[in-house]
Amino acid sequence: MRSFLVSVAVLISAEFLRADWPQFLGPKRDSTTKETVAPWTGAPKLLWKKPVGHAHASPVFADGLVYAFYQPDGENADALAAYDAKTGELKWGKGYEREAYTPPFGKGPRGTPAIADGKVFTLGSTGILAAWDAKTGKILWKVETLKQFQTKNLFFGVSTSPTVVGDTVVVMVGGKGRGIVGFDVANGNVKWKTTDDAASYSTPLVYGEGDRQKLVFLTGANLVGLDAKGTKEWSLGFKDLLNESSTAPVLADGLLIGSSVTAGSVALKLVEKDGKIAPEKVWSKPKLTCYFSTPVAVGKYLFMINGAATLTNPTVTLRCVEIATGEVKWEKEKVGRYHAALIRTGDDKLLMLDDNGYLSLFESSEKEYKELARSKVCGVTWAHPALVNGVVYLRDEKNLIALELPAK
Repeated sequence: MRSFLVSVAVLISAEFLRADWPQFLGPKRDSTTKETVAPWTGAPKLLWKKPVGHAHASPVFADGLVYAFYQPDGENADALAAYDAKTGELKWGKGYEREAYTPPFGKGPRGTPAIADGKVFTLGSTGILAAWDAKTGKILWKVETLKQFQTKNLFFGVSTSPTVVGDTVVVMVGGKGRGIVGFDVANGNVKWKTTDDAASYSTPLVYGEGDRQKLVFLTGANLVGLDAKGTKEWSLGFKDLLNESSTAPVLADGLLIGSSVTAGSVALKLVEKDGKIAPEKVWSKPKLTCYFSTPVAVGKYLFMINGAATLTNPTVTLRCVEIATGEVKWEKEKVGRYHAALIRTGDDKLLMLDDNGYLSLFESSEKEYKELARSKVCGVTWAHPALVNGVVYLRDEKNLIALELPAK
């Protein structure tokens, strides 16, 4: 018997292939960057600010362009726009009409675009998966996934972010035989479909390289592991009682961490037995509840945004948790209402953008919370920021914003 995660972890490159932020949670989908950030005084320098439509989708960056996916004001449509990263100049903006849909807690798409091989892939809140030419905005193909697979929408709308693995773009759809579906990046044709799981709001973890890439999904009922061809390798029951699972699974110090709103967090070791992969539970902590902020690992510790996030008393807590045991080392209460996004810098500091619009920089110490800088930078936001070439790109309810951060 051996730990499967340890054997594949060596396949994850220590150096990112390029200084882009092409998908949800960054180049390796783990909220990390090689870039370093020095503490700032006052407020970070505003480079530009551009009005943009409704969305909780995060900005992404590739080849000098920043992309925003949104619902234009007053329209039943999804739109994608590309901006010059240095100046904020609009390079193009295109869209398509869709059926009317107004979910609770904000209009517009929730899922963040993914950029690969000159294409931008988007998944709107009504389940329309689309491929766009990254340079011109031309729509190359569209698939109405909910209609094609006769699946009902989620209460808050489709929210998973598309995930590109080789020549396949993967999304959760939900339902018998169609829980997770892989589409051909060239034309949108179905390449494979697997599991009977209901969809969740979560986005998968991807790790490994080439043919040995793996995906881990937090579905509406389970943590599920697939290989790059869509073959289901393992599953473990992990169901949120509110059906609102939203965080991405995390690979941390040889363990796989799953977190949810009501079920708390669980740590798994994936072991190989008789040629098959099996999940073994290392610890389970009901207190470590996560709404839609994905935890970030730094060394032997996990930094998490936990909280009940109730409608009557919304508040979340930042916690430092020992990965091996799930033991809480320290906590800082009231860091946001429902959400705060975390990014680990190249020198193991942590940037935090909370949903009240404050950007903070703090040490990744296991002893105490040590804040290095904090400023109000935007309005209310649930979108995750992107950090590229010393600039943090973020969006609030009204604007797409570029802020220059001091380099260390």
